[in-house]
Amino acid sequence: MEQLTARAVQRPVPPELRPPVGKGRHAAVLLLFGEENAHGPDVLLIQRSSRGRMHPGQPAFPGGGIEPGDGGPIAAALREAEEETGLEPAGVRVVGTMPELYVAHSDNRVTPVLGWWHTPCAVHPAAPDEVEAVERVPVAELVDPANRLRLRHPSGYVGSAFRVRGLLVWGFTAGVLDGVLTAGGFERPWDRDRVEDLPADVPRLAARGRAVS
Repeated sequence: MEQLTARAVQRPVPPELRPPVGKGRHAAVLLLFGEENAHGPDVLLIQRSSRGRMHPGQPAFPGGGIEPGDGGPIAAALREAEEETGLEPAGVRVVGTMPELYVAHSDNRVTPVLGWWHTPCAVHPAAPDEVEAVERVPVAELVDPANRLRLRHPSGYVGSAFRVRGLLVWGFTAGVLDGVLTAGGFERPWDRDRVEDLPADVPRLAARGRAVS
């Protein structure tokens, strides 16, 4: 984890993810790696509620806005993960933070917090209005070439994506995962020419979320 963190922190921020000066709400997400049974290392993902206001129906890392009482991104990421999944923060060792990344869709300046789940606990959708499902996804499944593709958004943007555990992971979450897995030396060769259109219901759901927010 220390090596992964060192490499992830040093990765340059792509121009489209660089936070604009004086703009954006400060937020944090938790990239929590653990290891369970014979599946090897895994990462914790949630699927946001299709009824939610922010990114409805999308797989994501646990996380949310940094509140005044948090004192910073690390406390915010752990608090949000506890609220969303029932995670016990005492079982997590934070090993570092990545540079802020800007998510234009939600106007958030997001700090990814990297953690090692040294004492795992049971997790579940602890906030049903916000989270529909919680998954520990093995890294081996994420880097399986059969589960990797690129998705073309209606805007024309093409980005990394994963199909794992019945989830279509795309957008910001897939981009961060792609970068971290590459930095950690986990990536396996895969067909980057495999490009599919983003399913039509996904942007419609996202637009509905913007309308009710």
